[in-house]
Amino acid sequence: MSIYVNKVAILGSGVMGSAIAAHFANAGVPSLVLDIVPPDLADDAKTNRAARNAIVNGAVKAMAKAKPSPLFTKERLSLIETGNFEDDIARIADADWVIEVVKEDLAIKKIVLAAAAEHVGPDAWLSSNTSGLSLATMSEVLPAELRPRFLGTHFFNPPRYMKLLELIPTAETDPAVMQAVADFSEVRLGKGIVLAKDTPNFIANRIGVHAMMVTMKVMEEMDLTIEEVDALTGPAVGRPKTATFKLADLVGLDTFVHVADNVLEAVTDDEARDVFNPPAFLRAMVEKGLLGRKSGGGFYKMIKKPKKQVMTLDLKTLEFREKQKAKFPEIEQGKSMDDLVARLRFLVFGKGRGSEAIWRMLAPSLSYSAMRLTEVCDEASAIDRAVRWGFNWELGPFETWDALGFRKVTERLREDGLPLPAWVDALYDGGAETIYRTTDGVLEAPTAEAGSYAPVPTNPRAYDFEILRSAGGEIHANPGASLLDLGDGVFCIEFHSKMNAIGQDHIQMVMTGCEEAERNGRALVVANQGENFSVGANLMMLMMEATEGNWEDIDMIVRAFQGMTDRLEFCHVPVVTAPHGLALGGGCEVTLGGDAVRASAETYIGLVEFGAGLVPAGGGCARLYQRHVALLPDRADLYPALKASFETIGMAKVGTSAAEGQQLGFLRPADSWSMNRDLQIADAKALAVAMAESGYAPPVPDPAVPVMGRNGVALLESVLYNMQEAGYISEHDHKIGGYLSCILSGGDVPGPTTVSHKHLLDLEREYFLKLIGERKTLERMQSLLKTGKPLRN
Repeated sequence: MSIYVNKVAILGSGVMGSAIAAHFANAGVPSLVLDIVPPDLADDAKTNRAARNAIVNGAVKAMAKAKPSPLFTKERLSLIETGNFEDDIARIADADWVIEVVKEDLAIKKIVLAAAAEHVGPDAWLSSNTSGLSLATMSEVLPAELRPRFLGTHFFNPPRYMKLLELIPTAETDPAVMQAVADFSEVRLGKGIVLAKDTPNFIANRIGVHAMMVTMKVMEEMDLTIEEVDALTGPAVGRPKTATFKLADLVGLDTFVHVADNVLEAVTDDEARDVFNPPAFLRAMVEKGLLGRKSGGGFYKMIKKPKKQVMTLDLKTLEFREKQKAKFPEIEQGKSMDDLVARLRFLVFGKGRGSEAIWRMLAPSLSYSAMRLTEVCDEASAIDRAVRWGFNWELGPFETWDALGFRKVTERLREDGLPLPAWVDALYDGGAETIYRTTDGVLEAPTAEAGSYAPVPTNPRAYDFEILRSAGGEIHANPGASLLDLGDGVFCIEFHSKMNAIGQDHIQMVMTGCEEAERNGRALVVANQGENFSVGANLMMLMMEATEGNWEDIDMIVRAFQGMTDRLEFCHVPVVTAPHGLALGGGCEVTLGGDAVRASAETYIGLVEFGAGLVPAGGGCARLYQRHVALLPDRADLYPALKASFETIGMAKVGTSAAEGQQLGFLRPADSWSMNRDLQIADAKALAVAMAESGYAPPVPDPAVPVMGRNGVALLESVLYNMQEAGYISEHDHKIGGYLSCILSGGDVPGPTTVSHKHLLDLEREYFLKLIGERKTLERMQSLLKTGKPLRN
């Protein structure tokens, strides 16, 4: 069955419907979004097309303004057409996939699906996007011939950023249709696919909402504050900063209560059913209109006067008070533990009040997850993947259980009197040390049948560097980087230091990797599986050298960095760089050094050194300028390339997607990206192999670069002067901008002329050294290092 989708139809333009359309637009798939005609139209507006489409147009317009943006670039909005159910429902016949996304009301969904069924194409898929309603009940309104092509989809909000897509078949759904939808969604939409059973709230919401409700129950029992709960259920235990109550505010408390009530009503035989009964304070908040961010306040509220600050709700009075700091010695001590497993063991098995609360919140969730196997899915890893991808937990329930020690946790759960299913008892009684096991190199997870395991679903194209390493695929290694053998003559330079800040280890491995690939391979990929590709050069090291006045050492460091990016560019085999996450400063310069880029769609890329009072000096200025020159239709006028690169570097612009990075020049027009990061390295390897097989020839070393010389410097100086006079930049910013203009214009040379690539690198290094010794630059660098955050715009 074909998995190519040329067009989709989205029935319902609310927050979720318009955001789903946006993500299809990110994937390059046009959509038709329909919604109702406004019910209160005046007689003279009833034939006005714009008036009849007011609801859908307003929703799409609001989506386009949302932050963070649902769209890769604003131009993607052109792929979204709008209409209304009365005038345009027949147009869905052109769609390969029709997705109903109306209100979570079973009666309304059935009406819309019945209307759509008359127009769905003979081979098109039809799905209802729902967070937990019965698909079998919905399918009753569909004709028999359409039911095999009907299924449930549960996109998590916001669809662009949330990886999870739960797919839910009915008893009549064609397995081939399920597989086709899964394949398309994984590759083109970048989704992590989990197959769920048609049960209330499916998997992620069933487990995740239960965990949140248990947390609120423990909060009341232990008299914890909102701030204390969020401190105990956030990054300290491998969960997002939104923790419990910030997440509830983000989701919307009315939505949260609706989801909980849906389970409460539908699961009469659930042993933990009463947990889903929302506490009195939660219902009171909804009645009072304290719904979270969408109403301006929920558990937290941002106020701007008399000063900007976050206020916290007092659950006893339902009035806002000043935010209080949570104080748990064990949490503070745990911050020094980078290893999540070690930190979890320390926190869960500790003796303090915080440790007691963490266990009391965690234990029922582990028990509940185990009891749901078979009911919501067929094998344990589906629960872990759904919760990880749907709630952004670092470890799912069973992975957490294994991390803490399967036998130790099971014994404690039994002591606490929490229910456990037969399959857990069978594992324990059989002497198992873990829930997961590996058989002949294949990771397996239990099913609900005692003693039965199933392979954990993986895409065969997806690389796991730890598995590759354990199989002998690591050729060279040092503390900060490795060289891996991806097979087929392709090697991979992998960074694996903290935040992948670039230092001597990384430079050395690039040199080693290029030499190895030239001698024993045919292509090279630069990629890693850390949270970020690279946040840039090691600022701490540079600041220490500058503070001590070690200018010769700094000069050597910069020369080595430039040598590294040059080695990538002029390597005798094709080099594909594969950035993801943050690729900032030096990370961006490494990306620019490759022959081609295969980015992750979610790549945040930019030369942000200006924010630290510096100029890029690892070849970033030279290469970004040359990319803009390459785009010129006529090199007789170099100013557009000069202006574009000057503004991008001088304003520290960051592309907030690979597509936006391409607009800024960090990716070439021919460069590409992978929607699914799990497949990015395989895609980068395939690109590198294709380049090698097509007769790759390396670039000419030290090419001549056309520059504007003194003319360019003069033009940009007038811009800087006017900006300082108008108060937009400081005197120091003016100085940095002047240095940048000299680099990009080729320095003090008559223009237009050509200079060598090496000449531009010399200018980068010269002005970098001038700036790093200045007091204001060191103050900026110290301020950035204190925040502990990567430098970005």
